[in-house]
Amino acid sequence: MKQPWLNRVIPIATIFSFRMLGLFMLIPVFSIYAIKLTDSTPTLVGIALGCYGLSQGLLQIPFGMLSDRFGRKPIITLGLLLFAAGSLIGTYTDSIYGMIIARTLQGTGAIGSVLIALLADLTSDKDRTKAMAVIGVTIGLSFSLAMVISPLLTHQFGLSSIFFLTAILAALGLLLLHTAIPTPKKEPFHTNQESNPRQFKEVLFNRHLQRLDIGIFSQHLILTSTFFAVPILLQQQIAQGKLLQAAHFYLPLMIFAFLAMVPFIIFAERKHHIKGVFVASVALTTLSQLILALTYHSFGSLCASMFIYFVAFNVLEAMLPSLVSKQAPAKLKGTAMGIYSSSQFLGIFAGGAISGIVYQFTGPQGIFISNALIALVWLAIAFQMNPNLYQLTLSIPYESTDQTILNLMRNIPGVEEAIFDSHEKIIYLRVNKILYKMGSAEQIIADRSGKTIVDNCG
Repeated sequence: MKQPWLNRVIPIATIFSFRMLGLFMLIPVFSIYAIKLTDSTPTLVGIALGCYGLSQGLLQIPFGMLSDRFGRKPIITLGLLLFAAGSLIGTYTDSIYGMIIARTLQGTGAIGSVLIALLADLTSDKDRTKAMAVIGVTIGLSFSLAMVISPLLTHQFGLSSIFFLTAILAALGLLLLHTAIPTPKKEPFHTNQESNPRQFKEVLFNRHLQRLDIGIFSQHLILTSTFFAVPILLQQQIAQGKLLQAAHFYLPLMIFAFLAMVPFIIFAERKHHIKGVFVASVALTTLSQLILALTYHSFGSLCASMFIYFVAFNVLEAMLPSLVSKQAPAKLKGTAMGIYSSSQFLGIFAGGAISGIVYQFTGPQGIFISNALIALVWLAIAFQMNPNLYQLTLSIPYESTDQTILNLMRNIPGVEEAIFDSHEKIIYLRVNKILYKMGSAEQIIADRSGKTIVDNCG
C-alpha cells in the first residue's frame, strides 16, 4: 500500500530530478561540444561549464529566505522560469559568450533550498527523514542516468538537444508544481532545514563543519575538472577505434562503481568506521587523479582510474551530507546544510574555471595533477576530522510550553544537546547513536504527560 506522504514527496523529488538531469547531462559532453562555438577557448569553455555553480552558490540561501517571505510556490515558479529561460538561450546560441549567459541564467534558478523547505512544510516530522532519503536517491539516480543518456543524445542531435530537453523538463516541473503539489497551509521557518543569516558566523567558524565544507567544495571542483578533460580523452579513444561511443564507457562504469560503493557504506555505518572509510575514499580520489596524470593515454588505465574515482565519489557523495547533519549542533543544522550546499556549487564554478585555464596551457595532464594536489590537501584535512562521528539529530513533537523537561532529557545517556523550537513545537535532540536508547525521550514526554493528567485530576 502506498504511503500517503509519498504522494507529496514524489512530485517534489521529480522536480529535483528534472533540474539535476539538466545539470548532470552537460558534464560528460560539454567540453567537446562547447569548444566548437564561436569565439571559444578552453578558458571560456571552463567558465561556461562552471558559471552555473557560481549563480547557484550565491543565490541558494537568498532564494530560501525569499520563500519565507513570499511563499514557496511563487519562488519555485520564478526559479523554474529562470532555469527554462537559460536553457532556451543555450538551445539557440552559437557563441561561447551566449553559452556563458545561458549557464549563468540556468544557475539563477536556485530553488534547491526552497524545494527542501516545501518538503518540510508538507511532511510530518516522523516522515521527513524518509522523504529526504527519497530526494537523495533521486539525485543519485539522476546523476547515473545523465552520464549514460547524455552522450547518446548529443551523438545524435548535438549539444543544443540537452538544453532543449532541459527547457521541456523545467516546463513539466512547473506543471507538476501547480497540479500535483498542494499549497502548504503553513510555511513556518524550519530550524533543521533552512538557513538563518544570524547563524552564519557561528557555522563558518565551526572547525568541524569547515572541514566538511572544504570537502564538498573539493569534491565538486575535482568532479568538474575531471569532466572537462575526460570527454576529450574519450573522443581520442573513439577516433583510435578503441571505443564506439562514450555511453559504452559510462554505462558499465556507473553500474559497477555503484555496486562496489555499497559495501563501503555498510561497513562505515554498521562497523563504526566512518572516518576510516571517509579518509580511504579521499585517498582513492587522489590515487585516481595521479593515475590519470601519468597514464591518461591508455584506454585500460582510463577505465581503471575512472572506476576508482567513481567508487570514491559515490561513497563521499553519500557520506558528506550525512556527516554535516551529524556534526552540526541541532540549532545550526539548517544553516549548516545551506552553507554546505553553497560550497558544493562554488566548487563546481572553481572546477570549471580552473580546468579551462589549466587545460589551455598544459593540456589534460595539468588538470589531473592540479586535482591530485587539491585532493592531497583535502586528505590532510580529512585526517583531522572529529573521531566522534556518530551523532544523530532527533526531532520530537512537543505541544507543551513547559521547557523544564529539557533538563530531564539532557540527563538521558547519550544526549549531548536538547533545544526546543517554540514555533514548530519540536524538541531537537543531538544524541550519540551508540549510547542513546531510542524512544527514551518520547517515554519521558509520555510519563510527564501522564503525571500532568493525574495532577489535574487531583
